[in-house]
Amino acid sequence: MGVDLLTKLAKFCLYIVLVVHFTSPVLAGEVKGVRLWQDPEKTRVVIDLTNAPKYQTKTLQNPYRLFVDIEKADLNLDLTKVNLPGDLVKKVRAGKQKDGDLRLVLDLKNDVTWKHFTLEPHQNYGHRLVIDLRDKNSKKTVVKTAKSAIKNENRDIIIAIDAGHGGEDPGAVGKRGTLEKNVNLEVAKRLARLIDKEPGFKAFLTRTSDYYVGLEKRTKLARKNKADLFISLHADGFTDPRVKGASVWTLSRRGANTEMGKWLEQREKSSDLLGGVESLQNKDPLVAQVLLDLSMHYSVGESLKAAEKVRGELSKKMDKMHGKGIRKAAFIVLRMPDIPAMLVEMAFISNPTEEKRLRTSAEQNKIAKAVFTGVKRYFRNNPPEGTRIAALSKSRSYKVKSGDTLSEIAQNFGVSTKRLKSHNKLKSNSLRIGQTLSIPGA
Repeated sequence: MGVDLLTKLAKFCLYIVLVVHFTSPVLAGEVKGVRLWQDPEKTRVVIDLTNAPKYQTKTLQNPYRLFVDIEKADLNLDLTKVNLPGDLVKKVRAGKQKDGDLRLVLDLKNDVTWKHFTLEPHQNYGHRLVIDLRDKNSKKTVVKTAKSAIKNENRDIIIAIDAGHGGEDPGAVGKRGTLEKNVNLEVAKRLARLIDKEPGFKAFLTRTSDYYVGLEKRTKLARKNKADLFISLHADGFTDPRVKGASVWTLSRRGANTEMGKWLEQREKSSDLLGGVESLQNKDPLVAQVLLDLSMHYSVGESLKAAEKVRGELSKKMDKMHGKGIRKAAFIVLRMPDIPAMLVEMAFISNPTEEKRLRTSAEQNKIAKAVFTGVKRYFRNNPPEGTRIAALSKSRSYKVKSGDTLSEIAQNFGVSTKRLKSHNKLKSNSLRIGQTLSIPGA
């Protein structure tokens, strides 16, 4: 009898548990943040939540708006304080529905197309609901490429400058709160200005403000703009704040070989590759493997040459270099079989002294100038065919312009100042604007 009573009691408790479980409302928790990011193609809305949400979205007209109904959620922030970049989203508001759902409303300037997805917790972020909005009325931004310039015998050398991280991804954070993404962008812009001022060179930025660009898209942008070199700028972060110094990285052979297999499996996605690699999707897989192998071999080799020049200039200007020689790793942004690429770690933002320097214009200018000097030295000795620099290299002459010095000209052409001076029978290092110098063979 006692056993029967216990059995009945256990069944009753189980029944109560099941009833409570299936009749209690499923809570999505709280909406604790709303952030907006603007890039050239879209406006991104990020909604921070304490739990994974169940939701639905819909757009309405007259006036234009998009709403997000989040099941059984509460709002825990002041929406009037949400920053609204751009002009597509005019206002963010919210209200509680009768069924307990939370409705977030985005008041819009125009009609939009949109896509949405959720992200699992990662590092400092919890659950996120992401909505990408594209203005239906906006004209598509036409990215000017160098396609027409390729046919020109005097086209510019194009340098793709990639400011690492951005938007939702801050990168490393210094002790004083310095965000790596901001330092990367500042140096990238300074480097771009130096490049654009130099005749025969043209810069392209993979991002121009604070938004995130996917890693694969960064390389696609470099290809679309017919880049001759890809430089990704970063600032290291490490657990030990004593570690410091700059470093330059290129793709490891192991990374290159791994990328070959992936690339061949998805060659239909690689129609924008340049030169011989561009035609791989119409080739027999075995022939494609051989051609890609040759192309990757060239890219890795040229990357190393360019990286050595840049590291050489950084070592002259920076207080310390981290590690010896060129470092190698399988960074995604360096995995391009058709474009030489390097990643420059400018310093350790986790080191208080280097963080302080990275915040200054003087340090940012110093890094940008060192990187560009290295780039110039590389291209003076390895000019791409059909470029203005290649034409000048063949003539081996240089016309002096304002601000030039004999030592800088010699350095850019990869010869010693003494040899350049002797070759032109100069009695001093003084130069005249408009003077033509004959450049001796390297």
